[in-house]
Amino acid sequence: MRILIADDQTYLGGLLQVLMRPWGYEAALVNDGLEALHALRAADAPRLALLDWIMPGLDGIEVCRKLREEPDGPYPYLVLMTGQGGREQMLRGLEAGADDFLAKPVDPAELKARLGTGRRIVTLQDRLRELATRDALTGVYNRPAILSLLERELARSDREGAPLAVVMADLDNFKRINDTLGHLAGDDVLHQAAQRMPAVLRPYDAVGRYGGEEFLVVLPGCDEAAALALAERLRASVGGEPADCAGHRVDVTLSLGVSAREAGATTGADALLKAADDALYQAKRAGRNRVAAASRSAQTSRG
Repeated sequence: MRILIADDQTYLGGLLQVLMRPWGYEAALVNDGLEALHALRAADAPRLALLDWIMPGLDGIEVCRKLREEPDGPYPYLVLMTGQGGREQMLRGLEAGADDFLAKPVDPAELKARLGTGRRIVTLQDRLRELATRDALTGVYNRPAILSLLERELARSDREGAPLAVVMADLDNFKRINDTLGHLAGDDVLHQAAQRMPAVLRPYDAVGRYGGEEFLVVLPGCDEAAALALAERLRASVGGEPADCAGHRVDVTLSLGVSAREAGATTGADALLKAADDALYQAKRAGRNRVAAASRSAQTSRG
């Protein structure tokens, strides 16, 4: 499991990194609180963190407070370390949002035990979160979860001034599959199409079932050109081979609409989704099994 160590004493961070490696932890090191906050806000942030109480930039206790002000997203398990132990200081740390407390110098056996507790809690939280956020049929995010994730990525885009793109993807002629082969076959097609999508996405991209046979894909850090390339990979992945439905080989194709918010822009979720939906409509009108961009769709509409 990945873990973040934030301590301005570089040698101590290095010692902890070596100490934890045989226990199954891959540690990343930072030297101040601002770096720690940035790392724990990242899309692929570690789920465990050891934070020194006193650091340049932000104290560990302030890092805890700021992270707990952001209730959405995976929960990071935060352990504060300090050389000034005591009941009052421990209570201050816990009230600020820390999950546990370690006094320096750190005892290896105690550290291993406390990290083990954190690891079990994070694993349980992940299982509960998966049950609450996954679509039962396809296994990808459900609609509330993917929309919540989009809002979080928009907030991250605002903070970091990074681009963000979304893709609306819709299975072509899905009603015909239901009408000719039945709804169970249609369910099989939906499931198989959804399972093919993540294989061509980056680890921090996300796909969710938006409704019916329509999917929403959120692409952090992508401008329109990069999003179009990813959308083409999605189209090729889903349509690359027929779906196997109870002995029937069913050809499946995907139409996709792409919209992007460039770095520094303030486009909201509703506008991004509408633009992607309009682009999807253009892809359908143009013959299906293709990708359309919102910018080009707008030019077509004006023409």
